Amino acid sequence: MRHRMAGRPLGRNSSHRRALFRALVTALFEYERIETTLPKAKEIRGYAERMITLAKRGDLAARRRALAFIRKESVVKTLFTDIAPRFADRQGGYTRCMQTRRRLGDGAAMAILELTELKPKVVTAAKPEKGKAAKKEPPAKKERPAKKEWAANAKKEKPAAARAKAG
Repeated sequence: MRHRMAGRPLGRNSSHRRALFRALVTALFEYERIETTLPKAKEIRGYAERMITLAKRGDLAARRRALAFIRKESVVKTLFTDIAPRFADRQGGYTRCMQTRRRLGDGAAMAILELTELKPKVVTAAKPEKGKAAKKEPPAKKERPAKKEWAANAKKEKPAAARAKAG
């Protein structure tokens, strides 16, 4: 019987499962959008939400607890400085899980897990490239006479060239 057994085993032992969750949560905060299997996405959603709630607190103890789970300082820094301020007004529901297609190899259900408040895209004006002109045109091909004309010219020139060598 499976009384009081929370979570999915995902075919792994507990330490392997914890390492998998840590890696996926780190990737989610690093790239803000990941594609994984649906059961994995559903499992790590809770861990990601807890980390964002810690980051919203913002104190040193919260940062240390996040570092204990994430273990990549650059990701923890972006979590506390970039991601948490985006969710300051939101009380939960920081991630979105969208079911996509089935994986070709084994037919596993795939899902995209992303943060609901994505980083705003910065629109920049196109800069003209320095030192480069507009598209360079390829050099024009030399016009060659048609094949028949070329063959006729070659026959005429051969005897003349042979006479010049002989004389």
